[in-house]
Amino acid sequence: MHYQNILFDLDGTLTDPREGITRSIQFALGRLGIDEPDLSKLEHFIGPPLLQAFMQFYAFDEAKAWEAVGFYRERFKVTGLYENLVFEGVVDLLETLANQDRHLYIATSKPWVFAREIARHFDFAKHFKVIYGSELDGTRTDKVELIRHLMSEEGLDPKQTLMIGDRKHDLIGAKRNGLDMAAVGYGFGSYEELAAESPTYHFATLAELHRAFLKG
Repeated sequence: MHYQNILFDLDGTLTDPREGITRSIQFALGRLGIDEPDLSKLEHFIGPPLLQAFMQFYAFDEAKAWEAVGFYRERFKVTGLYENLVFEGVVDLLETLANQDRHLYIATSKPWVFAREIARHFDFAKHFKVIYGSELDGTRTDKVELIRHLMSEEGLDPKQTLMIGDRKHDLIGAKRNGLDMAAVGYGFGSYEELAAESPTYHFATLAELHRAFLKG
């Protein structure tokens, strides 16, 4: 693939944050008097902006959703962000892209302060030129706005830029900013969710994604 600039989503694309996110959601709900013992029922929180997710999945008004986000962060910033796993093969992929002299960026709706700490802790920050995320006040949690900001700040050519992600939000953000998009099937978005956005590429596995870059 010819792209000079590669934007990666974080959760579900580079790492599996399942344990840290779901346990922190469980903690936040518990603080609000809601008991949810089954962590698998909270996996739909992985990917979308948290504020909107609390409002959508639990019908919270905005004030209560912000309260939930606060409780979530109380646990996540201390414990949850380290309950994370880098997907097998990610480091090899990033090294391949670096050796091809491509420019790599992270574009995540997660607050940048958390994203940069995750990348530092798990030792893959060195592969990225800049890690972009949202602000703690909710600014740029929307992927359309986030990618637009990144493209403007870095002066990137959309025709030379590819967005890689596992949820529809990544694909919508790319499409509305004129970027080609690669959907990956090993994360948290279903095939149906991703296919509905008509991605430029659809890779079922990380190995398939890696092979596509090896072909040029």
